Amino acid sequence: MCSSKSNILIREDIAKTGISILTLNKPEKYNVLSSQMLDALRSELDSIAADESIRVLIMGAAGKTFCSGHDLKEIQMNTHQLFAKCSQVMMNINKLPQPVIAMVQGVATAAGCQLVASCDLAVASEDARFGVSGINIGLFCSTPAVALSRNIHKKHAMQMLLTGELISSNDALSFAIGNNQTSNMISLKSSDAVRLGKKMFYEQLQMDLESAYAYATERIVCNMEYENTKKGIHEFLTRPTTNKKSGP
Repeated sequence: MCSSKSNILIREDIAKTGISILTLNKPEKYNVLSSQMLDALRSELDSIAADESIRVLIMGAAGKTFCSGHDLKEIQMNTHQLFAKCSQVMMNINKLPQPVIAMVQGVATAAGCQLVASCDLAVASEDARFGVSGINIGLFCSTPAVALSRNIHKKHAMQMLLTGELISSNDALSFAIGNNQTSNMISLKSSDAVRLGKKMFYEQLQMDLESAYAYATERIVCNMEYENTKKGIHEFLTRPTTNKKSGP
């Protein structure tokens, strides 16, 4: 057994089984996919891809939350670069020679849900919850939509993307064709983000992975410029701490 450790990402290789474990290690920040975390992931993924002794990669997280997505403050400062960097990491997971298994506990939301969807398999604890909740602050989760739309039925992907609701691990397992009644919930969301999101969702489905991520990155950057999105982010960041969830 050998291991490498940074402040935010822990790697442990179990030579006997050929399993490598990457653990997101920023529980006090809900394991956000910061630029630093994405750099660490990309570096380790490149190393693992080149290591023929590793047969399986497990993606885990420390603490009670798997991953709450991006840091909204960092998004505002470094919008395009952060989304592009995240998209590249997700594509690297797709291209990794070894199968990747997400071990999920607690909440996986926004880019955290995208991370789970990008893995080949996902094992969820009973308390796991999944969501792409950017729409709740007027930001359609365009880049997470790329991974979601390629891994679950499009009607359920759209339900998650348009409502921002969290689904249970049981719901994640049982998603099929039907949808719950969500018209009232969707009607309360930003109409600008919903319109952008619907158009983006169906257009990217016809694209190859790299083109879809490039298009989704452009769309989510555009969405960030909407006034109601800026207002939604500001209101989220200035809410009393006791009223905040781990992410939008």
